[in-house]
Amino acid sequence: MKTYTVGQVIKHTKNLLENDIFLGSMYVTGEISNCKYHSMGHIYFSLKDETGSMPAVMFKGSRPRGLQFQLQDGQAVVMKCSIGMYEKTSAVQLYATEIILAEDKEGKLNAEFLKLKEKLYNEGLFEFDIKKPIPKYAKSVGIVTAPTGAAIQDIINVAKRRNPYVQLVLYPAKVQGEGAAETIVKGIKILDKMGLDTIIIGRGGGSIEDLWAFNEEIVARAIFEAKTPIISGTGHEIDNTIADYVADLRAPTPSAAAELAIADVMTTIRQLKTLRSRLDNDISNRINIAGTRLQVLRAKLDKKNPERTLIEKQQRLVDYRDTMTSLIMRRLETATQKAETLKSNLNLTAKNKYRDTVHRFEIDVARLHALSPTAKLINGFGYISKDKEPIKSAKDAAVGDTLSITLSDGTISANVTGVSDN
Repeated sequence: MKTYTVGQVIKHTKNLLENDIFLGSMYVTGEISNCKYHSMGHIYFSLKDETGSMPAVMFKGSRPRGLQFQLQDGQAVVMKCSIGMYEKTSAVQLYATEIILAEDKEGKLNAEFLKLKEKLYNEGLFEFDIKKPIPKYAKSVGIVTAPTGAAIQDIINVAKRRNPYVQLVLYPAKVQGEGAAETIVKGIKILDKMGLDTIIIGRGGGSIEDLWAFNEEIVARAIFEAKTPIISGTGHEIDNTIADYVADLRAPTPSAAAELAIADVMTTIRQLKTLRSRLDNDISNRINIAGTRLQVLRAKLDKKNPERTLIEKQQRLVDYRDTMTSLIMRRLETATQKAETLKSNLNLTAKNKYRDTVHRFEIDVARLHALSPTAKLINGFGYISKDKEPIKSAKDAAVGDTLSITLSDGTISANVTGVSDN
């Protein structure tokens, strides 16, 4: 039985995450929480929605180009990021390289557009190699657009000018608002079954909300699954929709789509111009796809960049520093508590020592007082002296001597009138 160390499992899991093409560069939407600006310039936060939360970090080097506002808790954002694992804690986290606000409606639609574009690209729906060629001389062209809009009139005018004999088949679809995507899908499926040479889908220009039906996933999959070559001519030249990426050919406007679908049989010069336009479009598509692939390769190369390893080391160093600071503070607190305890014990010992010393002093004073001659005088005794010399024996006094008798409250002078022995 083969066994693995924890480190091997962590390293293998990290490699799986970092080498995954989808996880290496993606757009994620969510709400900012637990946002903290580190002293080293990194931003640590969590990205959450109603289903869960993931830790994320934006390193200092990504902030100048990738963040144009103050990141705060509660903000709804669209974040370009990759997913990886911090080996020390085995924590899976998002590494942000660009963050934009998604609080307004247009921002949310842009976020959904980017997410769907990334999803369909990874599924291969944009691959140039699988796109169907547009017939050079189409005899019948299907059109999915509004029956009263300017787009259908532009397509009809182009058809009359370029080839008045081409057959145009219109499916009147709703191209804006609720239910528009469903009618576009239905139109594609019906025209696809009619055996036409080419199908044009499109409408005039507008905001991203106006063009949103052509950004719906069901429309993209209907285009991808159709057997008939489809040209997308949605909006103005500056507009881009998911349908443009999935279609076999993208045209900047409905009129341009008609020109690409309907050959100009009037003059050779105009035919050459059409071929040149198609060649330009083919080159543009190839450049777009190559650019997308280049981004994927660049993302892989970024994973091997020593700078990322250095940043992870810096993050680990920050963790070590924070841990060491916490440990020092705990030890300092413990030492302070011990010092306070010793101080308290020393004060108590000193007080006890002082009290014992005073008590012993009082006992010694009492004993000394008990031995004092003066103390005995209180009990009726007296101190007899002659010429300041004590009388210790009756023989020390003679008749006629003047003696001093010292009592506890004063001195008495007495004359000796007689001396006798016991």
